Amino acid sequence: MATGRINLLFYITHINNLPSILEKGILSHAKVVEENLEYTPIYAEDIVTGRESKTTPNGKSLWSFANLYFKARNPMLYRVICEKNVNEIAIIGVGPGILNRDDIFITTGNAASYNTEILTAKEGGKIIPNIRKIINIEFWNLEDGSKRKIMAECLIPDAVPPRYVQTIYVSDHETSKKVKSLVSRIDIPVVVEPDMFFQPSRVTDITPNLSVVEGDMFFSRLQTLTVSVNCVGKMGKGLASRAKFQFPDVYVRYESLCRKKILQMGKPYLYKRETSSDSELADEPFTLRTYNSDTWFLLFPTKNHWRERADFEGIKTGLIWVKENYLKEGVKSLAMPALGCGLGGLEWPEVGPLMVKNLKELIIPVRVYLPTDKKINDDQVTRDFLLGS
Repeated sequence: MATGRINLLFYITHINNLPSILEKGILSHAKVVEENLEYTPIYAEDIVTGRESKTTPNGKSLWSFANLYFKARNPMLYRVICEKNVNEIAIIGVGPGILNRDDIFITTGNAASYNTEILTAKEGGKIIPNIRKIINIEFWNLEDGSKRKIMAECLIPDAVPPRYVQTIYVSDHETSKKVKSLVSRIDIPVVVEPDMFFQPSRVTDITPNLSVVEGDMFFSRLQTLTVSVNCVGKMGKGLASRAKFQFPDVYVRYESLCRKKILQMGKPYLYKRETSSDSELADEPFTLRTYNSDTWFLLFPTKNHWRERADFEGIKTGLIWVKENYLKEGVKSLAMPALGCGLGGLEWPEVGPLMVKNLKELIIPVRVYLPTDKKINDDQVTRDFLLGS
């Protein structure tokens, strides 16, 4: 099979399982049970049981196969992070040479899903270009099928031999130290990749409640997420476009507010939706402890028309509104992007201090997310710089 630009495949596991994996390989669930091996599970029992009943074209249960994902940063990993401490999880990078075996199967999405096809190695080779496209996306949507497709798998009978293991990824440096103490093979690099685990790559604490963060706001798991918008109902680019794709109901509410002239500069609107973002982001979210929690969206106008430059004074007025209203509105935690930066034309050195000086008074957890269009220097995220002290 031509692997194309598939550089690695991935296996998600608990760090406690690494010594066994490096000795015996990545084993199928059936093989683990057969050999009566001790292992630390990371998946809920209902997910494991659900895979037992589905079979591959040769009539064998999914339990008989070790499963590798083409993309590690997927809804299944997100679910695992919701249920486990992220510093207990490792992702194993497996060499793409495993795809050249004739006895493997390739799936068009989550193998346990009823509408996922399970293809032979020969048939699967034809869909590798499509898999390459889907694994390049950074977020997904239930409605267009990308949530299922991004979990495309390679199924290997019984076990992935240890020689295929190339890399071990972890979320932070402390976990890296733990893993290195467990790993006996010095030829395997342990790589810290926080973004792979939905974690911020940089966090600077400004006050006990307020942090400045570099990362993906939509995976923050805070109660209220802020989206910069205009007042004419267009979500064409940037974070607004992302919200429109990933949370379609947010766009419906936003468009209605603009049509009715309710959304105005200086007065953000709090959309108190009654579903959790985990329901859109996690695989099989219905049994998650957080399934019934709510994710709210703060629609924050930064300009009147999408063609205009962001309005600094309007942003300042909007931040004052947040300070005066967040408690009585029931906001419990807040994530907010660098308002007006990027497409809005404003710069972090003027926006950052404005936001921090206003939001530092909030008595709830607050994360301010740095602009994504350019790297912000460390000296511009310090307490002294942002508070002017």
